[in-house]
Amino acid sequence: MTALGFPAFPPRPGRRGRSWWAREFVAAMEETALHLTLLKRGRRFAGSGRIGPITVSPGRIGAVVDDPDGTFAVEVHVGVLDDAAWDRLLDQVAAEAGHLAALVEGELPRSLVESAAAAGVDLLPTVGDLESECGCPDVGDPCQHAAALCYQVAWLLDDDPFVLTLLRGRDRAALVGELVPRAVPPAGEPATDAFAREVQPLPLPGPVPARTTATTVPPAPGLPVDLLPALVTAAAARARAMLG
Repeated sequence: MTALGFPAFPPRPGRRGRSWWAREFVAAMEETALHLTLLKRGRRFAGSGRIGPITVSPGRIGAVVDDPDGTFAVEVHVGVLDDAAWDRLLDQVAAEAGHLAALVEGELPRSLVESAAAAGVDLLPTVGDLESECGCPDVGDPCQHAAALCYQVAWLLDDDPFVLTLLRGRDRAALVGELVPRAVPPAGEPATDAFAREVQPLPLPGPVPARTTATTVPPAPGLPVDLLPALVTAAAARARAMLG
């Protein structure tokens, strides 16, 4: 089973998730909370620097927290997508080349999430998907420590949306590897066929239309009035001869 470890965050009071997908992740946790007081404590605890390194693996987020009341191991769980759901999700990612490029660049396209949801796959957790375990005496799910852990995971998601895909069951390497066979080549002619064709000659120039009206040239300052029409006529004759 693939797992990634992330170093502990230093104290950073007041920080929240910046990206829309990080905020959606947090909302899935907040909207099921039974105690708003625990959420407020969780936000403060997330910025306190008292949460140890975070481990993310398919279906699980874990860390050890150092609370004034003791040291506790906290876990947050979310369902892993089955193979059928991953097939549908990968089809949505492969359907548009920009989706994978956006993921690699640290962006989670909203269109991808919406298309996947339309295919029956929720990449982002929704209300009720996140469940937590902690040894602390808090009564509530999530407790302040689990809430704090979710807030810090949102910070990880800001920097790398592949944390979310790992949590759902596929890490970056597995996801990219499974997408390669699904890549659809662009429509067009193979280069070998194009280079094998005989080069055709350029088309001949068409006939030069005859001038039907005389050119009227306004008087030019400093030149005889009858000189400029003669120059224009001579230039036109030379151009016609070159084109012929």
